[in-house]
Amino acid sequence: MLQTVWVSSPGSWALQESSSHRRGRRRCWRCRFVRTIIRHPCRRHAPKRSRKERMLRKIQICLCFCFVSGILYEISLLSSSVFSYLPMAPPYLTPEQVLNLGKSIIFLETTERLEPPPLVSCSVESAARIYQDRPIILFMRGLTNETALDMNTSYAAFSLLSSMKNVFIFPLQMETVFQETPLLQWYNQVVPEQEKNWVHVSSDASRLALIWKYGGIYMDTDVISIRPIPQRSFLAAQKSRFSSNGIFGFPARHKFVWDCMENFVLKYNGNIWGNQGPFLMTRMLKTLCNLTDFQGTEDHSCQNISFLNPQRFYPIPYPAWSRYYQVWDESPSFNHSYALHLWNFMNRNRKVVEAGSNTLAEKLYKTYCPTTYQDLIRNAKHRHLPSPEE
Repeated sequence: MLQTVWVSSPGSWALQESSSHRRGRRRCWRCRFVRTIIRHPCRRHAPKRSRKERMLRKIQICLCFCFVSGILYEISLLSSSVFSYLPMAPPYLTPEQVLNLGKSIIFLETTERLEPPPLVSCSVESAARIYQDRPIILFMRGLTNETALDMNTSYAAFSLLSSMKNVFIFPLQMETVFQETPLLQWYNQVVPEQEKNWVHVSSDASRLALIWKYGGIYMDTDVISIRPIPQRSFLAAQKSRFSSNGIFGFPARHKFVWDCMENFVLKYNGNIWGNQGPFLMTRMLKTLCNLTDFQGTEDHSCQNISFLNPQRFYPIPYPAWSRYYQVWDESPSFNHSYALHLWNFMNRNRKVVEAGSNTLAEKLYKTYCPTTYQDLIRNAKHRHLPSPEE
């Protein structure tokens, strides 16, 4: 079982069963409730009712029973959806309970850092706002029981994200994640210290295992959501005939994801960046269908897997990634996009969003992750405040 460390939301309701004893046996409230309805003792010498009266009485009892059954059914439906609306104390939801809903949005942090930078915070917040009826999960490699003790006061981003009712932060325990998958044997044999691209390779593996086990959507931590993705089984085209693995979604136990995990192990080469990521997705998709070029903004389909147009997530291609940090005369509408990938891997100079810069990225922060943006403004003001000595 994955270990629960901290949950920033959603709720749990326990139904206390009332009890009484009769002849030494415990009677459940439901039995007593129904028995109260259907048992109507009569006087010993009461006159016998007519056949018509007895029939009407039976109809009344049946209608009453149906009414009670309907109420109980509505209560059961309410309890299944209460997660989205009611607060919950942290100890009650484990990662499995959240993930087993089958519709999580999953983010991964495979470095040891514990303070999510603004872009990570913006990605998680934007997803939480766009998918308000779905759990948003951030798995962090560096998170343990010890680091969870004081995270709300030590790490500002945790407090920011914890204010969102559908955001969860759990530790990433890879050995547990890889259980019952082809990746476990690979993980037990690989030596992370000798891997050139371990942060990326371990992330490529973890996202496959989590989506295969539980289903949902995986997103990179530099993806800003702007509208819901309607497809359930999809890959995102980075360009014609080439798939990314920065965002994809499948139901649990999907064969394509299992085949990807097997190919991950069979063709493993950690020295080649992307060999276990976008190149893996592309070569596996090519085994299913003949990929063709995109002519406009249409999507392609391959054996019930949607191959989404590059405009859906990559309207600004990676060679032009720096345009997100530039001022535009007229900002693009992104009418054909579900989310925007900001290409943080290409950001070697570590460009960041600055309050008042009027860049495209700043406008995206203002619109889709306003809480993160306000925190950014507060931090900028604190940096410019004079020290007591000054």
